[in-house]
Amino acid sequence: EDDQEILIVTLVNAAVDNFSARIAGFLQDMGLLPGVGYRVRTLHGLAHDIVRERPDLLMLSEDFNIIDDRTSQGIIEEVTGAWLRAHPDVIEEFLSPDLTETKRREILRRYWPALMVKIVTAVIRQAKDLQMTPEDLHRRLESLLFPLPLLEMAGAVYADYQRSLVARHAVDFDDLIRMALLALQADPVFLERLRYRW
Repeated sequence: EDDQEILIVTLVNAAVDNFSARIAGFLQDMGLLPGVGYRVRTLHGLAHDIVRERPDLLMLSEDFNIIDDRTSQGIIEEVTGAWLRAHPDVIEEFLSPDLTETKRREILRRYWPALMVKIVTAVIRQAKDLQMTPEDLHRRLESLLFPLPLLEMAGAVYADYQRSLVARHAVDFDDLIRMALLALQADPVFLERLRYRW
């Protein structure tokens, strides 16, 4: 059986080192061994530990990767761009018919793709915070009495983004928190073992 230890969870990486150093100092002042009997982790680090320990509960391969925010953003930009190229007419309902052709081209080139990436990123993050899969979001959108074209576009790109992660055997930071919770909910014995450990 695993040894018991105190678990300290923080939100930022810098605080991990700060907490660890302060606790080690307190323990040394008390004549105890520093670094024994406690563990300091970020929330994402703890989620990573939980998911890494039992990826089978989440149907993840043992060798899954965690992509950083920069890589995640690159994938979102890539799949959003592909969706916009496949649906070039979507912008028409958002543009004034009085625009000159020059202004219209400038909007299409400079502003529209960046705005769509911002919208898609916000929708994906919010959906993951709410533990909504692309399928959940799609069902919600279908149940509405009126269409929300930008949200529908973001939902479609979210599905493409998740497929891209699966193809890479990867999860993003937002997935980690959600998946750790799902793992704990899926196996009560695993949950009890972690409760005993921490």
